[in-house]
Formats: sequence, structure tokens, C-alpha cells
Amino acid sequence: MLLELYGAAKVPHRNRDALSRMFGRSSTAVVLKEGSIGGGFGIRGELYPEDFLACVAAMRLGRPVKWIEDRREHLMAANHSREQRHHARVAVDAEAHILALEDEFYLDQGAYVRTHAARVADMTIAMVPGPYRIPAYRSVCHFRLTNKTPAATYRAPGRFEGTFVRERLVDAVADRLGLDRVMVRRRNLITVSEMPFSRPLKALGTEIVYDSGDYPLLLDKALARIGWDSLQGELRRRRAAGELVGSGIAVFVEKGGLGPLDGARVAVDATGAVELVTGGSAVGQGFATAMAQICADTLGVDYRRVRVVSGQTDRIQYGIGAHASRASVMTGSATHAAALKVRAKALEMAASLLQAAPDELDIVEGVVTRRSRPGGASIGLGDVARHLAPDSPTLGERDPGLTAEGWFRTEHMTYPYGVQIGVVRVDAETGQATVERFLLAYDIGRSINPTLVEGQLVGGFVQGLGGALYEEFRYDERGEPLCVTLADYLLPTVREVPSVDVLVTEDAPSPLNPLGIKSVGEGGINGVGAAIAAAIDDAIGMPGGVSRLPATPQRIKEMLREEGRVAVTLARRNRRGERWGISTH
Repeated sequence: MLLELYGAAKVPHRNRDALSRMFGRSSTAVVLKEGSIGGGFGIRGELYPEDFLACVAAMRLGRPVKWIEDRREHLMAANHSREQRHHARVAVDAEAHILALEDEFYLDQGAYVRTHAARVADMTIAMVPGPYRIPAYRSVCHFRLTNKTPAATYRAPGRFEGTFVRERLVDAVADRLGLDRVMVRRRNLITVSEMPFSRPLKALGTEIVYDSGDYPLLLDKALARIGWDSLQGELRRRRAAGELVGSGIAVFVEKGGLGPLDGARVAVDATGAVELVTGGSAVGQGFATAMAQICADTLGVDYRRVRVVSGQTDRIQYGIGAHASRASVMTGSATHAAALKVRAKALEMAASLLQAAPDELDIVEGVVTRRSRPGGASIGLGDVARHLAPDSPTLGERDPGLTAEGWFRTEHMTYPYGVQIGVVRVDAETGQATVERFLLAYDIGRSINPTLVEGQLVGGFVQGLGGALYEEFRYDERGEPLCVTLADYLLPTVREVPSVDVLVTEDAPSPLNPLGIKSVGEGGINGVGAAIAAAIDDAIGMPGGVSRLPATPQRIKEMLREEGRVAVTLARRNRRGERWGISTH
């Protein structure tokens, strides 16, 4: 009996293998198929208890079974994340060069360990150093089980938290030494001459080697794009007029393209249509469009002629899915490899038919032609496929079919990077923080589809905005969840989203794959919390004031109340730094 599970899994092949082991079945007797379900963001990359239970019920009842949960059940049971408390400190010399960084933090895992195990703790430790040259680094995580909903990954796990801690420390250094915060960052950034840059750390089981990057260049471009100097003058004038308004900046390194390998199969039929079957997954990131573009560009056809099949374990035996921002790098590179093989096979077959050498031919819009005579003899890929049919008299000793599998292997991840700058206004009466402007600067190595890249970055920013100002799972003293509806669990709406400027650069292509691509899925969210926190500090004149996210109106109002006045003046430039001593929650 064939067992089929339809659901929102980002890693269908891995979940298939797990279910096969649980049920003592062959992997070919268990089929998982994903649907068009929108974003994944980490939370869907799990094997949840209901996945197993729905299958058990279907087998015992001998009929289809559907699992349905309401919003309250979902908010109580699906993965939570982010709850960490950090005690961090940094040592610097008189010129603000970082000498050492130490971080001890507590991670609230919830009631038990789920599929992702200690991945969030691992990523936090690995990525806290970020884009800076840090000679000595020590990090200790206390992994705690509590009576809360189990925690796991959520878009940029460990990096959203780690960037907040690191960038708060850099702001503290600038405040303590009375130096410009941009200058402090610039002095400590890893330079392009140091690439590839190795750290004696591992992330997701792979050694951390920053493959390429020019961090100072992107910082310069971001500052120029937002007009940093004139912006500071404008903000000073507004503060002098009584407004509580400020700016914040965060620089970060992301990771993506997790290996070790991925595969794809490309086939051209007798009509010239192309089918691309992958082990990747589509979770709202424009996966099919990007893969179709890579396949079409490599093969020499219109991308609209490419049909992409993903998330179906009965169509391809192996796959790792779409987690860890791996799709573009891994599945894209495998697609490129498969398409190259199909292209070579098509040119070899066409060469024998056109009485030419393969290197004299090219494929343009699905038609094989001579490079030197574009208007001369030609043959379409559909006709080439017919000549490669099993019963074709021209097949000869060739393997039948215009099809090929391609594989891509890697030992290291790619490391894109970004700069984020925000402008925030604080209402003195209510404590409400409003983000007026935000810049997302990001170097992706090479962009497959600029529109999709921008969409991913802006979408990530909105999620980061929620984490910075609104979203929080709260519990009462008995451990009862208080945020079980969208009336209690606040999300940013279109009204709260400011004007977002996106600057995508391609100054540092990755040397680790033939396309030079990196990843973008988690880049938009990474530095949002840190930049907004710094902007709030600047607005209310309290260096180190925001040490906990989300920065809700109640918490900001309490900070203002502690100062004994709403219109802060004396504390605006407290260079002794009493407010620092990062404890992040």
C-alpha cells in the first residue's frame, strides 16, 4: 500500500526518510508532496507529531485523513523562537580596535528538543563575530528546557539575535570612547585583501570560511545611498525642535548554500518543452522562476518553456529541500550542471545531423544553429529529441533521450553580507516607535532575478520589524500562553511598514560555485532589530537604552520614566556609558 502525505514540508525527502523508518517501509512506499503554501521561514522545516499521526490514522482507517488546526492551536504548538538572554562584553584598545569578545547566553528551548536540535544555539555562537576582525572570541550557551512551546529555527536563526548583541556592543564602544559609530565599524571590518577569511568555528557542521566580500565598500555605498551626513544634520535639527528622532546602523554577515550536495534532472521532449525535476522545495521564494531562468539561460531556451517540478519525492529520489537559504546556490548549481549536460548532448546529436563540429554550433531560443551562419541550416531541440528517441534510426550508440542528471557538491557555505540603516521617531507621550525610513544594502554575489531578490529583502525586513517592535509570545506566572490569537500576537501591517530603499550589489561573486551566486532568503531580517534599537537610543538620547526586543511602547515609556522626564537632554550624550552592559532578551 502506497502512503501519501500532502503538506507544507520544506524538507520532504528528509521527512519521507524519517517516516519510512518509523513505519518500517521502503522509501518508495512513502510519498510526500508539498503544496503551494507560501513562506517557510524555518517553522515549516520540521517533522511535527501531526505528520506522523495523520499517516497512522489513514493507515488504520483505510481512508484519507486531513489534519486541521485553528489559529489558537497553531500559535500554541508550532515552533517558537528567538528567546535568548545574553551577557556580552568586548575588549578594545584606545583606537577602538576590537581585541576580544565574550558572550554567555541562555537559550529558552521550551518543553523538549525538536527536529532542529541545538541548531539555533550553534548558529548564534558561530555568527556573533559577524563582519569584524576579532582576535579572541569565547561563547558559552546554556541550553534550557522550560514549560513553554518548543523552540526551533525562525528566519535567520542565531543571526538576528547575534547581530543584535554584536552591534549593540559596537555602539557601546563608540559611546564609551566618544567616537563616531561608523568609524568604529570601519576600523574593525574585515577587508577584501583578507578574503577568503577563515574563523576557527563551525556553522551547521561546516567550517566558517567567508568566501568573498568587500565589507567597507558596501558600507560606503550604503552611507552614500541614504546620505548619511546630511541625514545626521537633519536629525539634529529635528531633535533641537523637540522631536525624538534618531538613526541606527547594523553591519552583518549572512550564510547560505548549505551542502553537501544537490541534484536535478533536465529533459527535453519532442515538442521542445523542457522539464526540470529538482530535490528542492518551493516555499514562496520564487523558486520555480529562478530555477527556470538558470535552466533556460544555460540550455539556450525561453524560460517560459521550462516546467519546474519540486517537492515531490516520487519524481526524484534524493533532495534536501529549501532550508538554510540553500535553494539558489545548491539547487541552482545542480540545475546548471544538468542543463550543461543536456546542452552538450543536444549539440553532439545536432552536429551529426548538420554535418558540423559541436563547437561550431550554438542554441538560441531552442534552435541549434551554426555560429558563423545564423540564417543557415538549423534544427530545433524538439527535433533533436526525436532523433534521440529509443526507436530512432539515428540514435546509434548514444543513450536514448535528450535528458541528463546534474549534481553539485560543496564543502563550505557562501557568505553574503549587508548593511542596514533605519530612522526611527518616538512618540514622547505613548512611547510608540515608528520607523520612518529604512535602507537594505546587500551584496548577493550574483543576482538571478533582481525583482525576486528585492522581494525577499523587503519581506525579511517586515518580519524583522515585527521582531523589533511588536511580536512576542508571552506567558503568565502559571506558564499559560497569553498570545493565542492575532489580537494578542501583534504583527506589523502595511500601515507600520515604512518606505524601504533596497540597494543590491554584485561586487563579490562567490568562487565556490560556477554561477557566483550566494543567497538572499534571510538577509533582509538579519540586522533589523539591531538598527532599530540603535535608532531608538539615538532618538531618546539614552545610549544602551534598548537591551531587549521587542521595544514595545510600554518598555520605551518605562525607559523615559526612569530618566525622570520625557524630553531628555542631560542623558543625551552620557559618555560614561552607565547604561551599557548588554543583557539582551
